[in-house]
Amino acid sequence: MDYEVMQFDVLIVGAGPAGLAAACRLKQLANDNDQALSVCVVEKGSEVGAHILSGAVIDPKALEELFPDWQERGAPLTTPAATDQIVLLRNEKSAVTLPNWLAPKTMHNDGCYIASLGNLCRWLAEQAEALGVEIFPGFPAAEVLYDDNNQVKGVLTGEMGVSADREPKDAYVPSMALEAKFTLFAEGCRGHLGKELISHYQLDKGRDPQHYAIGLKELWDIDPARHQPGLVIHGSGWPLEGDASGGFFLYHAENNQVAVGLIIDLNYSNPWLSPFEEFQRLKHHPLLAQYLEGGKRVSYGARAITKGGFNALPEMTFPGGLLIGCDAGTLNFSRIKGTHTAMKSGMLAAEAVIEALQNDSGTATGYCPRYRNSWLYDELFSSRNFGPALHRFGPLLGGAFNTLDQNIFRGRLPLTLHDGNEDHAQMREAAVSKAIFYPKPDGRLSFDKLSSVYLSNTNHEEDQPCHLQLAQPELPLTVNIPLYEEPAQRYCPAGVYEVVEEDQGKRLQINAQNCLHCKTCDIKDPNQNIRWITPEGGGGPNYPNM
Repeated sequence: MDYEVMQFDVLIVGAGPAGLAAACRLKQLANDNDQALSVCVVEKGSEVGAHILSGAVIDPKALEELFPDWQERGAPLTTPAATDQIVLLRNEKSAVTLPNWLAPKTMHNDGCYIASLGNLCRWLAEQAEALGVEIFPGFPAAEVLYDDNNQVKGVLTGEMGVSADREPKDAYVPSMALEAKFTLFAEGCRGHLGKELISHYQLDKGRDPQHYAIGLKELWDIDPARHQPGLVIHGSGWPLEGDASGGFFLYHAENNQVAVGLIIDLNYSNPWLSPFEEFQRLKHHPLLAQYLEGGKRVSYGARAITKGGFNALPEMTFPGGLLIGCDAGTLNFSRIKGTHTAMKSGMLAAEAVIEALQNDSGTATGYCPRYRNSWLYDELFSSRNFGPALHRFGPLLGGAFNTLDQNIFRGRLPLTLHDGNEDHAQMREAAVSKAIFYPKPDGRLSFDKLSSVYLSNTNHEEDQPCHLQLAQPELPLTVNIPLYEEPAQRYCPAGVYEVVEEDQGKRLQINAQNCLHCKTCDIKDPNQNIRWITPEGGGGPNYPNM
């Protein structure tokens, strides 16, 4: 087809912290040099921040470099992290609080802020637009465009107004080709175009398999008498058991609100495990219930997390573009933080792109030396063993290793631990796994999936092609249901996948309108049969203050 074409100097896919930091830095450098530079950011959410979900305790290190006067500009970082607690939940009733000296130093949060990452992205978008960046929310990047020399030349946006049977409706809007000299992909964890690019250019050759987790989060209004602004609680242990690993957080933010969440590594093997139900069960522990009792849950969401770290980082440059932020996997899992590292990767990319444009080069070769000489590289390298230690040795021995590595050797132990198989390959058959029976929600501290999805403000136009595609439509019936009792109905945190009993047998029903865009299904399906692609623009969650 012949598409309408819009051309830019730099195109950025995704208005998260990496993409917006890159956009701001590009325009800063161009404006400093009186250089005309067109920069466009496309975002699939209905507005900037609509799909952004994070804990979040934010290190302002990169923000300080990007906007030294960020406080005067009114950046929404107003609640300093004041007190750290590291807790091990021994069972459903008891907990042990570890002394701070026994925890890895990376878990300390001095100088950081409890904040809404969505609100920070909304603020960054305001700064970017003031610098001259064009931002288009509601425009998903559906396909990568390549030229005849196998160089990325831009993206194709998704069609609008197409029915479920793929016929144009009255409000049909065709795709548009957005072309640029450089395209930066900042889609977040498991970006579907980033996934394609890594495979297309073999960017992960020689790297460890990438690893992921699912993070579930709720925002609560709590009793002011129970609120302690700046309190940061991190913990692990109950309710997770067996080879299921992860941890929880509870952050006391501003305005008598707390953010509570659970992160579960997606390398678990038991198909009966439900991350959502584990999270609901967690909140009944007295350590968390003491703050939540009498409060009101006001928002819910979930998102996959790229956590393979340094050893799993792909090559980030390719002809015509770069992968930045969580699209590449720059999160520092040892700190449970990725905002500052995502922003720094975007800022380094901006500097490399400006240099490449000045040299009329099609590849931003200056990114690698900039990255190698930056604090981003040092931070990720020094934490390279954190995740593999926990996976190989468990939370106690792995935690001891990490305390030794981080506190004594400062991340410079002369060995590198490596992770093994991809997360989806760890799934065992249901018949040889321990069945898990979860209690019913009480409607006070624990809730069901559908009422939770309601609080995420998730919405999709129902009459559109399903954006959750099965490579082999018969596989759920022939493999996943008989062997694994279809784990998608449990690992999905939004009730998208449902096994329906009919006269002719069981079938998998996909309720795509519930989708939170967390990407867990794309990661965890044991046969890699589910492919997440972009739905119609503006669809998905609309997270407020998350």
